[in-house]
Amino acid sequence: MSHPFKAVSLSFKQAPLAIRELLALDEAACRRFIQRLRTELHLTDLLVLSTCNRTEVYYAHEADQSFAIIKALGELKERADAASFAPYFDRYLDAEPAAHHLYEVALGLDAQVVGDMQIINQVKNAYQWTADADAAGPFLHRLLHTIFFTNKRVQQETSFRDGAASMSYAALELVEELTADVASPRVLVVGLGEIGSDVCRHLAESRAFSSVTLCNRTRSRAEQLAAEFAPGQLRIVNFEDLTSALREADVVISSINRETPFFTRELVAHLDVLSYKFFIDLAVPRSVAADVEQVPGVLVYNVDAIESKASAALEQRLAAVPHVRALMEESLADFATWSREMLVSPLIQRMKAGLESLRQQELERFQKKATPAEAKLLDEATRALMQKVLKQHVLQLKAACRREEAEQLLPLLTDLFDVERQQEPA
Repeated sequence: MSHPFKAVSLSFKQAPLAIRELLALDEAACRRFIQRLRTELHLTDLLVLSTCNRTEVYYAHEADQSFAIIKALGELKERADAASFAPYFDRYLDAEPAAHHLYEVALGLDAQVVGDMQIINQVKNAYQWTADADAAGPFLHRLLHTIFFTNKRVQQETSFRDGAASMSYAALELVEELTADVASPRVLVVGLGEIGSDVCRHLAESRAFSSVTLCNRTRSRAEQLAAEFAPGQLRIVNFEDLTSALREADVVISSINRETPFFTRELVAHLDVLSYKFFIDLAVPRSVAADVEQVPGVLVYNVDAIESKASAALEQRLAAVPHVRALMEESLADFATWSREMLVSPLIQRMKAGLESLRQQELERFQKKATPAEAKLLDEATRALMQKVLKQHVLQLKAACRREEAEQLLPLLTDLFDVERQQEPA
């Protein structure tokens, strides 16, 4: 691929949670960041993806802009020490590895819980923000639609999506493990974003939990989620009554989206914990302060501590990885061919325009002496001849693309087929 597509990535593989949460972006921040990168750094084909496990920027520019992007990200997050974060970022400075990485991320191959089904929706949301900002060109549009099509094939043709080995399901299995010795454990879910809602659905479908309470700053969201199940299966508590619900809960699952921890040591210390209380923090930045665990009887688990508990589903998905990679490589090869063909597309258009100009000049010369019927026949004959000539040239150019010879041949082909320059005055 000759397109100047690149990527810079901060992920769980290189950066601990403490670093990732400092640079995490919500939707509004992602949209602002796209506009800033467009106007200040003049980047195109922009995609900004920020999840609990990664913050990434995909972009097109002839030069490596990764440090400038990291600096701009630090400024957006009001972090003066952005340069110190640079070593935690991976850089993909050529189109092929950058596109390959985006495939792996979107399909769930690069997820903390392999095959995580949430990531493809997060990529689709990021794409929507890019489209809204008119920040994508033909390359990124084609790349993402190819990825979405490949994802459908993965769902239909492999067992990679089978089971429920996602971050939300991993949280469910962790809760099951922690409460194995608790009779009728009481679970409170605070914050009903995408992952919080998924956890609630898993809890509602599990026979192990009959007491599940929802709490969201906007009550209507909790009511909407509870309506998916039998009346009373998921109870709702108002946000202003959260403290009493916290006292009653054995497990508190939090996915509150905010810049600073909501659950502080002071707040939890006033709950008068008598036995054990478990806090499972699924938010990035963290919504449960690290020192909450200093409160006697309280144990805290964050996203880095949640490993895959869905062992059977995970094993099945891991077994499907070679099939998924084969589909991905097939799709990438087709996309690479299209990308190379884009190299010669301007040349093909010039060929068509130049030959059509020559044809019109010759028609103008001969049609003066022809009858209307002869002029029509002459137009049809020259048009058919031009199309046959073009077809042969286009087929040869596309064959050169498939042989990966287009870049080497392009200067020669440009001179050879630059018919506009070569044509003589009529």
